[in-house]
Amino acid sequence: QVHLVESGGGLVQAGGSLRLSCAASGRAYRHYAMGWFRQAPGKERDFVAAISWGGSSTSYADSVKGRFTISRPNAKNTVYLQMNSLDVGDTAVYYCAVDYTDGVPSTDDNDYDSWGQGTQVTVSS
Repeated sequence: QVHLVESGGGLVQAGGSLRLSCAASGRAYRHYAMGWFRQAPGKERDFVAAISWGGSSTSYADSVKGRFTISRPNAKNTVYLQMNSLDVGDTAVYYCAVDYTDGVPSTDDNDYDSWGQGTQVTVSS
């Protein structure tokens, strides 16, 4: 299993941008997709974005399409989430996770096996 560490969260004003990073370490015996999820206080954890092992396939929640971009450079073990035009509704703890698949990444958090500790994103009005 891989170990995941997120970074890049913080406080930003509405309309601003943040870039989250997630670094995976440890030995993985299979290729894996990586995804971002978020959980606001008192709410369920929601899918945000995901990217396949090779980076050719991405998925986004409707609420973030056109504002967020997920990327995975050639190193494969790091994933980024560029978040632009942030609004207060984006306030949440953001988690990255691993889905051991070579195919299209899942949008269901039940399909993800390893999770990071989360990073707080707070958007002020």
